[in-house]
Amino acid sequence: MAKGKESKPHIGIFGRRNNGKSSIINVLAQQEIAIVSDHAGTTTDPVKKSMEIPGLGPVILVDTAGIDDIGELGQKRVGKSIGALKTIDMAILVITQNTFGEPEHKLINQFKEFSTPYFIIHNKADLEPVDPDQKIKIETDFDVEIIDFSVPSDDTADLLVRAIRRNMPETAYKRRSLIGDVLSYGDVVLLVAPIDIEAPEGRLILPQVMTIRDILDNDSIAIVVKERELDTYIRKMNPKPDLVITDSQAFLKVSASVPDDIPLTSFSIVLARHKGDFEHYIKGTPHISNLQDSDRLLILESCTHHVSCDDIGRIKIPRWISNFTGKELQYEVVSGLNDLPRDIRDYAIVIQCGGCVITRKQLINRLKPAIDAGVPVTNYGMAIAYIHGIYERAIAPFVKVDQGSLDYL
Repeated sequence: MAKGKESKPHIGIFGRRNNGKSSIINVLAQQEIAIVSDHAGTTTDPVKKSMEIPGLGPVILVDTAGIDDIGELGQKRVGKSIGALKTIDMAILVITQNTFGEPEHKLINQFKEFSTPYFIIHNKADLEPVDPDQKIKIETDFDVEIIDFSVPSDDTADLLVRAIRRNMPETAYKRRSLIGDVLSYGDVVLLVAPIDIEAPEGRLILPQVMTIRDILDNDSIAIVVKERELDTYIRKMNPKPDLVITDSQAFLKVSASVPDDIPLTSFSIVLARHKGDFEHYIKGTPHISNLQDSDRLLILESCTHHVSCDDIGRIKIPRWISNFTGKELQYEVVSGLNDLPRDIRDYAIVIQCGGCVITRKQLINRLKPAIDAGVPVTNYGMAIAYIHGIYERAIAPFVKVDQGSLDYL
């Protein structure tokens, strides 16, 4: 399954083999996109399908292998199904024949661990309806909704869609503003967008496009310059910007050019607050100063991309950190949402990119093992600002709004 390439809400379908998970996917999508068979174990790997759900918009359906698979290969399939939980915003647990035992209990514990809302479908109700007493017990014990369901019937898709709408958290599909809470009507935001080897030809990179749209959506004014033209604009300064947002790679030059009385941050820090764990980033970033010789650093890229000779995550950040600390450090880069090559506790710090192409839930779950293990986490832009000595200035526009964050400085 291709991971980390969709920022739409993800809905995972889980359950034992031959419980009809793929049939439910087909009912929702209203087309034959998942293979359906009476033979248990037809679905071997998580399969994704994009569709539109009224009231929610575009979503990604994730069909998973059976959680009761057996054998060495079967256990690998189960592992992939459980791993899919890191990428989803809501789960559907499918049961049949009133069978509810250890596999379901383990899966529900995983839902709770990842704070994933879910509901239960008792499928194939035409063959065996849900037992009323068991339904009450499960709903009471687990505080969960159970739907008696049969494929096909006249209103099966509508029944599922209504249940999904009831259980999907608003945070998964309602777009949050990037910087709306730091802007007022008519504010001028100056964006510094370097055009370098990593910029796609004829286009701006995604974080820059997202920020421009957010500025316009909040009835403010966006002015875009390259770093080479920044000084020319600063000299004219008409109108004076209320906020400057720069590419993190140009932080040092832009900070020197922009007067201290004008708030300054970066696109990566904007995304850090919008999608990442900003509180833990603020706590974790200063740990860069505590790095020692032979420490191992984990750099997390949320997407796969062509690696240039001056790649920000693989080349520049390691070079800057090594120069800043003066230590002999080891760096490992993991792209997408792939598994880590070693235990998270083997790393001295984790440095996460902005995550513009994944959901907030995916990014939070990506950082969760490190946070749970007490490993410091930071973000590309925040790490770069810290190294260049402008950390407090770079996070100040948001710390002033997030009053609770004042305790973390």
